Amino acid sequence: MFVQTEITPNPNSIKFLPGRIVSKNESFEVTKKDETNNDLIKNLFSVNGVQSIFLGKDFISVNKQDDIEWEEIKHIIISLINDFYSTGKEYVIEKNLKESSENLEELELRIIKILDQKIRPAVAKDGGDIKFKEFKNGIVKVQLQGSCSGCPSSTMTLKQGVQNLLCHYIPEVKQVEAI
Repeated sequence: MFVQTEITPNPNSIKFLPGRIVSKNESFEVTKKDETNNDLIKNLFSVNGVQSIFLGKDFISVNKQDDIEWEEIKHIIISLINDFYSTGKEYVIEKNLKESSENLEELELRIIKILDQKIRPAVAKDGGDIKFKEFKNGIVKVQLQGSCSGCPSSTMTLKQGVQNLLCHYIPEVKQVEAI
């Protein structure tokens, strides 16, 4: 197996592409080692400087601390990913961890649909994700994950991309904020 890497707009994040399914259902972010029992995620957190791990459908984004250089840890991360899949495992996350959308209003469901169809694919290309959190008084609150979390260009993406698109399709939306 050959794990490829892609740089992202966030200099502290790299997208690792194992050429296999990573998350069977939904993307998932882990910011603390004790938030999961997954062996791969725990091993990745044991690498010096790893701050968070984001698992997309077919990629793993790893965010590191500023004071650590990628040359110091990239090969270790690739080795851990290779070791995980070499044991015969087909994916890192199997079960669906998606939050329920049962109690959402029709307008909130429209916002989520636009995020899912028009914004999420572009954000995933950069190794991240965007999650709807709330709509109140014309303000959409979202959570940026993976490479997008802490990215220097995320504010511009949020305002010029996400906010403009949502305001265009849904006049009730006046502003978008990251939480």
